[in-house]
Amino acid sequence: MTLQAEGVAAHQLSLPEELILMLLNEESGYFHQVPGWDLDCAVVGSVLAELSLQGRIDTDVDSLYLLDQTPTGDPLIDAMLGEIADSPERRTAQYWIERLAPRAEDVVDSTLDRLVGRKILRHYDGDFWTVAPNVEQALNVGSEGPGLEFIRTRIRKAIFEYGIPDPRDAIVIALVNTCDVFRFMFDLDEEAEERIEFLCRLDLIGRSIAAAVSVHVGGSLLRRSALTRKIPRVALRKLPFNKNARAGNVSALFADLAKEYGPVYELRPPFGPAMIILAGAETNRWAHRNGRRHLRVKDYFNDFEKVYGANGVLPSLDGADHFRLRKSLAPAYSRARVEGRVHDIYKHARRFMAGWELGKTYQATQLSRRMINLQLSDFMVSIYSQDIFEEMTKYKERALLVHIVKVLPKFMLKTPAMRRRAKLVEELLARVQSVHTPAQRANAPRDLADDLLSLYASDPQLVPEANLRFAFSAALIASVYLGDAFSFALYAMASQPELCAKIQAEADALFDNGDPGPDAFTPESIDVTHRFLMEVLRMYPIVPISIRNVMNTCAVEDYELPLGARVAVAQTAPHYMEEHFPEPHKFDIDRYLPPRNEHLGSGYAPFGLGTHTCLGSRWLELQLALNVLLVAHHFDIEVAPKNYKLRFNPLPSPKPNKKLKFRIAARRRDLPPAP
Repeated sequence: MTLQAEGVAAHQLSLPEELILMLLNEESGYFHQVPGWDLDCAVVGSVLAELSLQGRIDTDVDSLYLLDQTPTGDPLIDAMLGEIADSPERRTAQYWIERLAPRAEDVVDSTLDRLVGRKILRHYDGDFWTVAPNVEQALNVGSEGPGLEFIRTRIRKAIFEYGIPDPRDAIVIALVNTCDVFRFMFDLDEEAEERIEFLCRLDLIGRSIAAAVSVHVGGSLLRRSALTRKIPRVALRKLPFNKNARAGNVSALFADLAKEYGPVYELRPPFGPAMIILAGAETNRWAHRNGRRHLRVKDYFNDFEKVYGANGVLPSLDGADHFRLRKSLAPAYSRARVEGRVHDIYKHARRFMAGWELGKTYQATQLSRRMINLQLSDFMVSIYSQDIFEEMTKYKERALLVHIVKVLPKFMLKTPAMRRRAKLVEELLARVQSVHTPAQRANAPRDLADDLLSLYASDPQLVPEANLRFAFSAALIASVYLGDAFSFALYAMASQPELCAKIQAEADALFDNGDPGPDAFTPESIDVTHRFLMEVLRMYPIVPISIRNVMNTCAVEDYELPLGARVAVAQTAPHYMEEHFPEPHKFDIDRYLPPRNEHLGSGYAPFGLGTHTCLGSRWLELQLALNVLLVAHHFDIEVAPKNYKLRFNPLPSPKPNKKLKFRIAARRRDLPPAP
C-alpha cells in the first residue's frame, strides 16, 4: 500500500508496518492486548511474509526455503534473511517463527521509530503512540473512528464487502486473526467470522505462517522454563552492615543487593508486606516494555489518593483512561510552558534570593523547596502558597509514609497536628478557585488549574470535582520533588569548585548582557550545566523506585511474579552498577559525551519507566537548569559545615538529611531591583 499525506512522503508500507498500524489501539496509545508470545510470532510472521512478497523466500506445506539472499535494506529484516540463508537445511515456517521470535521486540521498536520518523505515527512520553494528525486528516475516509482508516478501511472492506482481497491484505488478516483482536476492532457476526477464516486460507505464505503462529507449543515451553527459578530472599540482618543502607542511598543499596542476589529478589520487612525488587537494566527494559500488560498502580495508590478525597487521579490510573488524561494534561507539564515563563522564573528566583544574607547559613532542603515553590505555585495554580507550603508538605509526607511506604500506622495521620494540616487542602482549593474566574483569567498565561477546570467542565467523568483537591496540590507536590533535586544540585555545585566555575562561566555568558529568552538555552550554551544535572539525577535520583502490583502472572529474568504480588521496580539501581556506569560513586559529567554515552539504554532512568514516566521531565530539566544558573550567576555558596559528608533522608523520597546547610559566601552579581 502506498501512503501519501500532507507532510508525509509517498512510501510503500511494509507488512510489519501495516501489522503494527493494524494492531495499534488509539484509545490506549499502544497495541491491543495481545499475549507477548503471540505478538512476537505475528511480528516475525509479518517479516517472513514481507520477504516472501519481495521474492527472497518461499514456502510450501513442508518447508520455508531461500530464493534470493539480496539484502532488502532493512538491517533487522536482513539479519533474519541472513540467518535463513546460512541454515544448512530447509526448515518449516514454524521453526523460523519460533527461532526468530526473540528478535520481535527489536522489529517493533524499529518499526515504530520508522513510522514516527515518517510522520505517520506520533510518539508521546511514556511510550504511547497514535496516528499523526496530518495522516488522520488526509485519510479519514472510513467509519471506524479516527486514526486507522487507511489500513482498517481496506481490511474492513475485505471482510464485509466480499470480493477477492489483495494478497497483502489476506496476509494482514491472517496475522491479525492469530492475535485474536478483530473482535475489538469490528462488530463481528457469525458470517463475518466465517469470512475471516476463509480469507486466512487464501494465501499460501499467509496460511503457513499463520498456522505456525497459532501453534502455542513453543510459547508454552518458554513460559514453563521461566518458572524454574525461585526468587531469592534478602537476609535482613545484613542490611545494617551495608554502607549505602546506613547512608540512606536507596539506589546504591538496591544495586548492592542485585550484585549479591541477582536482578530479582524479595525483601520482607518486619512490619510490612513482602516486596519483590526488580533491579537491573534488563528488568528496566522489561518494565518499560511489558509493565503495562502485567503491572498496575491503583492497588497501592488508592488509599493515598483517598486522603485528598480523590479517586482516579493521574498517578493512580492505568490503561486507556491514564493515556487519555495524560495526553490532555501534557501541555500543562510541557517544556513550552516553562519557556513561556522564563522571565517570571527570573523574577521569582531573584525575589527569593534577595532575602539571602551574606555569611548566613540556610538549611538546604527548606531553602531549595521554598525557592522552587514560589515559582511553581504561580506557574501551576496562580496563587501564593509560601505561608502554607511547609505545613501542607508535612501532611503530604505523613500520608505517603502511612499509605505508600507503609512504615507508620494509620492513626498517625489522625493526630491533632495532622488534622489541622488537612484543613489546608481546603484552603488551597479556595485560593485557586478564587483567582480562576473568567474575568481574572482573561489574558493571563494559561496554567495547570485552567487545564484541569476545562477538563472538569468538558469531561467530569475523567476529571471529577472530587479530584480537584489532589490535582491542585500538584504544584506543592512538584515543589517538593523539584526542590529536592535542586538541593542536590546546589550541593554538587558547592562541593566541586572546578565544576562550579564552569557553570558560572556559562551563567555569566548568558546573563551578563541582560536576561536571555528561552531560545538562548541551547545545548551548546549550557553544555556543562546540562551534563552536570544529568549526573546529579543519576547519583541523587528523587524517585528511585516505582511500586506496582502484579495484575497478570508473568516471568522476568526467569523468575515468576505471582498474581497480586507487590513489586518495586528499582529503576535507578543501575545508576550504581559498574557495568553501566564505571566508578558509579564518582561524579563525572563526561559520562554523557561520545563515545561513552553511558546514559543511552535502559540503565539510566531518573524519570521512571513505561507509561508512568514523569510527564513533566522536560519541564523539570529546564527549570532546574535555570535556577542553578541564576544562583551560579549571582552568588558563591558553600557547604556547611565544611566537613559535611552527604547522607540521605530516604523516606518518603530521597533528599539530603537535615544536617546539610548552604552558606552564602559571596555575591558575584547584584540582583536587579524587583519589578
